[in-house]
Amino acid sequence: MASAANETERKAPRLAPRLAWWLATGFGSGHLRPAPGTWGSLAGLAAWLLLVAGLRRTGSPLAPWALLAAPLLLTLLAVWAAQRVVEETGHKDPSFIVIDEWAGLWFALTPLLFTATLQPQPWSLWTARLVAPFMLFRLFDIWKPGPVDHAQRLPGGWGVVLDDVLAGLLAALLVWPLDQWLGAHSLRHPELWMR
Repeated sequence: MASAANETERKAPRLAPRLAWWLATGFGSGHLRPAPGTWGSLAGLAAWLLLVAGLRRTGSPLAPWALLAAPLLLTLLAVWAAQRVVEETGHKDPSFIVIDEWAGLWFALTPLLFTATLQPQPWSLWTARLVAPFMLFRLFDIWKPGPVDHAQRLPGGWGVVLDDVLAGLLAALLVWPLDQWLGAHSLRHPELWMR
């Protein structure tokens, strides 16, 4: 009788902790419709902006390092949370898991941290600087070229997250020169950005 109870206990799926669900769904943004990946990416953008503003406000000399480490730490948390939710639901990559979008987008946004700005920038330039990584990330996330497509075939949480991380890294490769160009262009032609 005891062995039958132990066998049932081993076969029963473990319920993912509430923290894993909150993280995996991007604090609920993955439940928004239509296009939960886009909503999740927008929530990830807002979270990144809050993180950047908060860390810069501290004035800590470690803030830049924390901002560089954030996408890596988020990726590890995302793999853990996605793995737990995938195990519970039995679905390989449910659309409500959007923490992978957060991680990928944070990699795509990382080059923005390296563009030094000596003067306040108009909102139109900041908007352009944020839209470019967002759109490039979404393009590579949906298109899934080469290694991005291959990565999603990995098992469990790694398969859920790594394709988005690679899409974010591909976007970052284009964001870096584009952001440098936008910064230089705004200095040469400030009148174009002041409207």
